[in-house]
Amino acid sequence: MDRYGLIVENDAHTMKILFDTHTHSVASGHAYSTIDDLARGARRRGLKGFVLTDHGPALGCYTHPYHFGNLRILPRRIEGVRFFKGIEANILDTEGTIDLGANQLVRLDFVLAGLHEVCAPPSDIATNTRAIVAALANPFVDAISHPGNPAFPVDARAIVSAAVEYGKALEINDSSFRVRTGSGDTCLSIARICAELGALVVCGSDAHYWRDVGRFGTAVKLMRQAGVDGKQVVNASAKRFEAFMERRSAERRAAAGIA
Repeated sequence: MDRYGLIVENDAHTMKILFDTHTHSVASGHAYSTIDDLARGARRRGLKGFVLTDHGPALGCYTHPYHFGNLRILPRRIEGVRFFKGIEANILDTEGTIDLGANQLVRLDFVLAGLHEVCAPPSDIATNTRAIVAALANPFVDAISHPGNPAFPVDARAIVSAAVEYGKALEINDSSFRVRTGSGDTCLSIARICAELGALVVCGSDAHYWRDVGRFGTAVKLMRQAGVDGKQVVNASAKRFEAFMERRSAERRAAAGIA
């Protein structure tokens, strides 16, 4: 492991994450790097690619829906790594509503959705759990971001079971261990149940600055401790990652009535 937390390629005993599925550009309003910066960060870490997941518009950022619609102008490779169009959408209620329309969501490669205090005030375990389960049932959502956030306590078994039912992924968010105090125990509990039930997992840095792209060290250590099989980790294999996105893209298009 290097001084930035990068898992080195030649460590045969380490889960190697190939794509960062959670990164933010200056468009998120409280992040500090451009898309090109993020790509350079991914290349520096030796990643194969990254997903740009700027926050959805309800968070009050600079991300008008046009921001997500116009991502189509960007090349598929930037600074020598693959670029994927995504969003970290905001879960708005207990009905699975998120803050971007179907016409934009079907154009994206990867749709994270998460609870954020500005958009959905924290509530009790039952209410928070209903919100996440409903988001997992939403056909336009691929994965849940930072489900271990202690500000939103949940029934871990219920959300993992829902992820399995709907073929979605739950994120182990490396940034949570630094910026969301108290995440460790909840993340470990979620990861252990994921290992038990065979749920899909994604590992994201939640980078808001380019040097943090590909920073997975703590999350990988926790997943190994929890007994998560590398085959469950969607972004630890190029074939698995692309197959997941292709399946989810087809399901989003079907939900939108697009052949």
